[in-house]
Amino acid sequence: MKVRKALTIAGSDSGGGAGIQADLKTFQELGVFGMSALTAVTAQNTLGVHGVYPMTAAAVEAQIEAIGQDMGTDALKTGMLFSGEIIQSVAKKIEEFGWKKVVIDPVMVAKGGASLLREEAIRAMKEFLLPLAMVITPNIPEAEVLTNMLIQSIDDRKRAAKKLYELGVKNVVIKGGHSDNEETLIDLLYDGRDFLYFTSRRIPTKNTHGTGCTFAAAVTAELAKGQGVKEAVELAVNYVHAAIEMDLQIGKGHGPTNHWAFKRKEAAADAIYK
Repeated sequence: MKVRKALTIAGSDSGGGAGIQADLKTFQELGVFGMSALTAVTAQNTLGVHGVYPMTAAAVEAQIEAIGQDMGTDALKTGMLFSGEIIQSVAKKIEEFGWKKVVIDPVMVAKGGASLLREEAIRAMKEFLLPLAMVITPNIPEAEVLTNMLIQSIDDRKRAAKKLYELGVKNVVIKGGHSDNEETLIDLLYDGRDFLYFTSRRIPTKNTHGTGCTFAAAVTAELAKGQGVKEAVELAVNYVHAAIEMDLQIGKGHGPTNHWAFKRKEAAADAIYK
C-alpha cells in the first residue's frame, strides 16, 4: 500500500488550534502522512496572537528542499507566509520540484485581528504564488483584499472568483463563514467554467479558531489521496462542519475546532446503519 503524503508550509500556533498544528492533525485524521516547513513561530492562544517570529527565507527554502529531495509530496498547502521574500522562496521551490497539487490558504489576519501577512506580501502572492495554485481557499475578507472589491452577495463572490481565476488559479473556493446569513453557509467553488455551491447549516458558536487552516488541509489531504477538486472540497466542508459542531470548549476566547470529530461522526453513522 502506497502511503500518501501531504506537506504544509505555514506558521505555527502555540495554542494548537490553527497553523501547522491544525494541518498536521487534519492530515493524520484523513489518513495521509503529514510533513511541514515552518515559516514563523507565533505566541498565540484563543485570545489572540501575542507575537510573531518569522523564519528567514533561506530557512524555509532549506526545509522544503529537505522534503523535496528525499520524501517528496503528493499534495501541499500553504498557510501563513508572512513576507514577500518567503512567498517568492516558496514559489521557487514549488516550481523546482514540479509540484502541481498546490492549495493556497491566503492567511492574512488571525481571529483576534492580528495581521499575519505584510502588505508587500500580497503583491508577491498574486504575482508568484497564485499562478501555481490548483486551489485557493480565501474567506470573504481575504477575497476582498486579493480582488480589491467589496463582496456582499453571492454574485459579488462569483465576480471575485472570476478575478482570482484570471490570476492563474485553476480552482477558486470562496468560503461563506463571513457572510451575513445567520442560518446557512454557502461555500462557492469555481473551476473556470462552472460554479458549484456547498450549503451547510451555520452553527452559532465563537469557537471557530483554525477553521480556514483546517479546511485547506482537508482539501490537501484528499487531493493527496487522488480525489478530484470537487470531491476534496465537499469532504472539507463536511469535515469542518463536524469539527465546529462537536465543540471542545477550550480557552477563554475563540476556541479551536475538534479535529477528531469527523471520524467519530462517521463511526457513529456506520454503527446506526449496521
